[in-house]
Amino acid sequence: MNAAETLKRARSEARLSQRLLALRAGVPQSAIARIERGRVIPRVDTLDRLLAACGMRLDLRRSRPGEGVDRTLIAEMLQLTPDERVERGVQAARALAELRSAMRRK
Repeated sequence: MNAAETLKRARSEARLSQRLLALRAGVPQSAIARIERGRVIPRVDTLDRLLAACGMRLDLRRSRPGEGVDRTLIAEMLQLTPDERVERGVQAARALAELRSAMRRK
């Protein structure tokens, strides 16, 4: 999740308007609007202050290798023979080429 989505969700859950959040956090309302529209990426300390004003906190953690990976797809692919995997790759490449070609025609 990016800063814009994170801030919008936090503000919504706290039931705060941009104006009230601005007053609580000491950040201009226009800055909050730009962050929420994704026009500005806030500094970490600014995002932390805004989230704190919503009653939340910024939690930074290192990701572990393999975290967020859909292991069911890996297990599925490992059940295929090498030839079947190659064929799937060829099919995916063809589909991508067709998509690119269709996009160029538009």
